Amino acid sequence: MEKGNQCETFAFHLNLLLEVEEMKKYPFTKLVIEKSLTRKEYKETLQLLEILNERYEEDVANGLMNHSNLVIHFAGMLCYKLPIADALEALDQQGLYPKLTNQLIRLHHK
Repeated sequence: MEKGNQCETFAFHLNLLLEVEEMKKYPFTKLVIEKSLTRKEYKETLQLLEILNERYEEDVANGLMNHSNLVIHFAGMLCYKLPIADALEALDQQGLYPKLTNQLIRLHHK
């Protein structure tokens, strides 16, 4: 089988898998695949979320009520392949960093 044909077959199989009912449980993962993030971009996105989550928890613990700097940081550092609103919705639906995600969604829609 030719390399081009293998890539085409792989892409077809991947698209089939994305349509499987189970993928509805993993909307952020599906978005990452659909937007063709590299392993490095995916890891950087997860690191960004971890950093922002830690900062959010610290801010809350210190009584800070304004978290607008977090949404600015998120929007500025998020991989360019991921639309901000889509990424936030997918993170929320998948239940990743729920407190942070809810705060970012609220601030993003202001």
